[in-house]
Amino acid sequence: MPSLEITIDRPLDIRRTLAIHWRGSGDPIWVFGTERIWRAARTARGPAVLAIETGCEPVRNRVRVETWGPGAEQALAAAPALLGLLDDPEALHTDHPLVRSLQRRFAGLRIGRTGDVTEALIPAITEQKVTGEEARRAYRRLVKAHGDPAPVPPGGPAALWLPPDPTRLAALPYFAYHELGLERRRAETIRRVAALAPRLAPLAAGPPDEAYRVLTAIPGVGPWTAAEVGIRALGDPDAVSVGDYHLPNLVCWALAREERGTDARMLELLEPFRGQRGRVVRLLELGVVRAPRRGPRMAPRRIESI
Repeated sequence: MPSLEITIDRPLDIRRTLAIHWRGSGDPIWVFGTERIWRAARTARGPAVLAIETGCEPVRNRVRVETWGPGAEQALAAAPALLGLLDDPEALHTDHPLVRSLQRRFAGLRIGRTGDVTEALIPAITEQKVTGEEARRAYRRLVKAHGDPAPVPPGGPAALWLPPDPTRLAALPYFAYHELGLERRRAETIRRVAALAPRLAPLAAGPPDEAYRVLTAIPGVGPWTAAEVGIRALGDPDAVSVGDYHLPNLVCWALAREERGTDARMLELLEPFRGQRGRVVRLLELGVVRAPRRGPRMAPRRIESI
């Protein structure tokens, strides 16, 4: 059981830092417990499970990580990056009163990275142009139908699953995704990126701009999906999910008190923070009251029953 205890010189809010990777309370590959956060992962050396001790304090100056499984050593080596310990939150310099206030309030927030491009791509594709409820349901079904039980140690969570092997996803016919709640367009995109997984893996070690260029050249992967991967897999503090259903309204309300926004207006307001725009968005998501809602909401669908 490899383990690592890290003493850090700045506060770390483990739960808020890792929450961006969590796909809701039913996420099969993450469990946010009272004392530990559990994650299942595939590595080049095999499956692994990480347990990150959180205790009762939201902000810590010390963190302990334990790992199990054939890929335990590799997962442990990646833990500092996952926890955002390679991130520099002080790179955001601003005189904006709201953003400065949020920086102080969420001083332990970091931008971590998983280093796994394909793992981040799959759930991002399930979230394209659908409600959060629909996306989470489809992702849960996908993992449980085509993933594998994780090597959980005694006393660990009862249900923890490894993300599906990309080779397995690439081999599935598109109609096999239909019963999971994924129509042909998203199914074909998942099959496509899964087949490209070996070529996409090195992107995590390079500059984000190159990763975005490669990702957006894949049919079915646009700027929104690439940015969702960028902040999670690459730890890019400048990633902005252009094309998001709610984000322009949030940013425009927070920074300009405008109830409705567009992507163009959102980017205009975020321009002073270039290089750290994703960090600003994350702070706003955590600390800002949403703009008043008006008009119809996107309705969930059930693809498997269509």
